[in-house]
Formats: sequence, C-alpha cells, structure tokens
Amino acid sequence: MKRMILSLAFLGLLARPARAQIVDVKFIADTLVVQAEGTYATDPDLATLTFDVSSQEKDLKRAYDSATQSMHRIVALAERSGLKKEDVSTGVLTVAPSYGGDRRRKARSYFVRGQIVLKVHDFSQIGPILDGSVEDGIADFRSLTYSLVDEEAAKQRAVAEAMHRAMGRASAALEQKGQKVGSLRYASLDVRQLMGVARLEPAQMMMESAEVSAGAFDTRRRMASPLPPVAPERITVTATVQCAFQIL
Repeated sequence: MKRMILSLAFLGLLARPARAQIVDVKFIADTLVVQAEGTYATDPDLATLTFDVSSQEKDLKRAYDSATQSMHRIVALAERSGLKKEDVSTGVLTVAPSYGGDRRRKARSYFVRGQIVLKVHDFSQIGPILDGSVEDGIADFRSLTYSLVDEEAAKQRAVAEAMHRAMGRASAALEQKGQKVGSLRYASLDVRQLMGVARLEPAQMMMESAEVSAGAFDTRRRMASPLPPVAPERITVTATVQCAFQIL
C-alpha cells in the first residue's frame, strides 16, 4: 500500500508543467528528476512572398482574363528570377458578383481575386521580385516571411541539446554521492515556437502623399517604391525537457 501511494505521488509530481518547477534537480526515492533547457539558433534559409491578384470588370470574362493574365505575369517574373516550379504556388481564382444593393437584379460587375505564394531561397532575388511585381502593377504585395526549410531538424537539435544538459546535470548531482545515472524512466518535452521570424507587411510599404489640385490639398494613399527587404534575424528554437533517471 505504501509503495502504491509513493508511486502515485511520483507520477503526480512529474505531471506538473516543466515551467512550474522551481529547481532543476530533485531526488524522489531511487529516482532523480532533472529539468534542462536547450536552444538552437541559425540563419533563415527560406523567404515566403505572398501576393494578391485582383480584377473588377462589368463583364465576367474580362475580369477573369485580366486576373489570369496577372497571375501568368508574376509566374513569369518568378521564373526569370530563378525560382523553380515547385516554389511557385498559385491558388484558385474566386469570383464575387456585385449587385449594387439589389440581388434581384443582374450583377453590375464582377470581382475576381487570387493569391500567389513564392518560396525564395536566394534572398538577393527578393528585391527584384518586389520591384517587378509592385511597380508594374502585376499584383498587390501581402507579406514577406523568413523561416527555415527544415524546421523539424532545428527542433531536434534543440531537443538534443536539452537532453545533453539533463544528462550532465544528473551525472553531476549523483557523482557527489558516489552514485551513477541509470535508465531513463520518464521524460516530458516542450518545444517552444520559433523565435526571430521576420515579417514585412504591406502597411510598411505604404506612404501618405499630399497633392495640390484646384487650389486644395488632396491627401491620398499610394504605394511607394518597395523598401529594401528586412534583414532577417537568426531563428531560435528552445526545448525544455524533464527527465526521471534511475539511481544506481
């Protein structure tokens, strides 16, 4: 009976979240509980550019053809920039009719919209792609995101670092007592979200301009020339492990 109560208490302690623990090393009967954290930082190797294409015309075919042509032009721009076919993703075009407030009447115009996502591995091509797409009016810029091609590999490196530190702390704690680390009885893992992912939103590329017309100021928003791409920060992955080792 006492052994059962001790086992339940042990499992209850390990079930607590890792962040709630105050100390990194605890002794429970013949078991050593260790908590450790590992990090892995690296430069991003993937940039994701997202664009919107849209067209609005009274005739549905003209609106659809215009949006399709814009898609073809930005795909051609991507190919000239050295992007592979698998790095260019074109979504489906959606059609939204406008009835002018009265759905019983015939549609007054049609709005066709689509989205294109470009995966860029050579960051030196980001600027030319933005210039060619925005300045020529091919598409509307949505966002630029820096990330990792293989996020799982980065997470595994962080976990390996955390486990290495946990083993080191366990060995150091038992060495003082003349004991050794035995088999792993329990382990919990928490991998935090990637940190350092940079985004460039369209609002950062907009500017206010004031024009004089007929003696009055006319303030309007217009798209400025694309800013230089944001310098990507190093991406950091953090993993926290809590391990229970047998004491030999």
